[in-house]
Amino acid sequence: MPTSYLSHEMQLFNVRHFGASGRKDELAQPAIQKAVDTCAAAGGGVVYFPPGAYTTGTIHLRSHVRVYIEAGATIYSSKNPAHFDKRGLFYGEDLENISIEGRGTVDGQAEYEWRLNDIEDRYIYPHQVLMEQAGLPLVRAFPTRDSVGHLVLLIRCRDVHIADLSFVRSPSWTMHLFACERLVIEGVYIRTSLREGVWADGIDPDGCRDVRIANCTIETGDDALVFYSSNAYGPAQPCENITVTNCRLSSASSALKFCDGNLNAIRNVVIDNCVITSSNRGIAFMLFDGGILENVILSNLTVECQRFDWFWWGDGDPLHFNLIQRSEIDPHVDKTKEPPVGKIRNVLVRNVLARGMGPCLIHGHPDSPLERIALEDVRLIVAREPDSPLPKTVNALTIENARDLRLENMEIVWEEPAGPAARSALVIQNVRDLTLDGLTARQAPNGADAPAVVLRDVEGGLVRNCRAAEGTGVFLHLAGQRTRGIVLAGNDYRQAQQPLQIGAEVEAGQVQGP
Repeated sequence: MPTSYLSHEMQLFNVRHFGASGRKDELAQPAIQKAVDTCAAAGGGVVYFPPGAYTTGTIHLRSHVRVYIEAGATIYSSKNPAHFDKRGLFYGEDLENISIEGRGTVDGQAEYEWRLNDIEDRYIYPHQVLMEQAGLPLVRAFPTRDSVGHLVLLIRCRDVHIADLSFVRSPSWTMHLFACERLVIEGVYIRTSLREGVWADGIDPDGCRDVRIANCTIETGDDALVFYSSNAYGPAQPCENITVTNCRLSSASSALKFCDGNLNAIRNVVIDNCVITSSNRGIAFMLFDGGILENVILSNLTVECQRFDWFWWGDGDPLHFNLIQRSEIDPHVDKTKEPPVGKIRNVLVRNVLARGMGPCLIHGHPDSPLERIALEDVRLIVAREPDSPLPKTVNALTIENARDLRLENMEIVWEEPAGPAARSALVIQNVRDLTLDGLTARQAPNGADAPAVVLRDVEGGLVRNCRAAEGTGVFLHLAGQRTRGIVLAGNDYRQAQQPLQIGAEVEAGQVQGP
């Protein structure tokens, strides 16, 4: 360790001095725990791992202890489940002022086996049906039984700092952080198998408060960065006051996810200047268990999506909102014990360049519409997936069940050739108070009979400064008995064969302007 790292007063506890050999084939767990406990008893300091290999099960952290893993040092998660009395490698509960840092590596040694699916997952059931229809076997990856736990599991800890390390091959969520406060994660590299790493999320703040995540690279099989408000280790707490900056995320599931497991609230979140690559789903807002998701800003993002294997959530879709009750997907849920439908409100997505192979969906619930959702300066490129057995793209972006919806300066582009079922660029339905300003779009190249934009059952809408892209057939189609109060102004229809189409069910006088 560089001498500049330590002040003259700081105490250093080298795990080698407590009996760790630095050889992978020798269990270092007793020596490491003794070093941690001695450090804590002395009032705090640094537990130091010099270069070497250290195999261990659960390490119980203590308050005021900094764990420093030197460059050239690797901590290996034991393959013996008996070495874990908790479901975590680094474990802490009700602690304060703790750090896990350095330039070394934490290796969970996760391994996987491929076999026919033997679990019921209602959330990927549509994929399963398509695979069965295509006559393809339902083979998927599962962790081996000797692959155990999280690499970091912290419960109700305060003033936590995790920095600069590499966390690789985690058997489960790499970091599960429950009800922690003043949490800083910076400069870490997290990697699990994009092909096999089921349940191996990257970072999962769960009911945490005052969180900063910066300068991280996360490549995970399951969700890369996901926010929870669950009751895993006590009553569900709000996950709030969060900033994420300068990160790159990749995932065979969702790169950035506001999780379905939200029992209380996720709010006050700013995510800026991040890159999403090679992900099955880019950005996911999912709310299945009541709860509230509010006050979120996502800005300055690039998103690139592709489809992964059938057993992952997602469809190669850059943007996905889904507000439902869990019983609408899972028939085993007891509806009499379900909470009311949750709420998603006050979300701004701004300055985003996205490309994906699947359809984007922004779906509110009929009993709880999305509120005050805005997309500004968004360019969505729809790519074709020529060989997938899971084609789903019909409309590039569908938005339904919302109030006070604003889309400004958007462009939707189809790469050619488009998928066989591709049709409209934008479908908006069951929305009240819509502003559609500065959209450039056309229908799919092979969907000439479909309008570029469909507004169905829209009450109170302003459509202005929009432009029909070259090759447009019908640009705007208005439909639905509840469509009323639509104002059209300053739109450029020159490239459209037919600027406007109004369904017979739309009452006369409900559309103003050219």
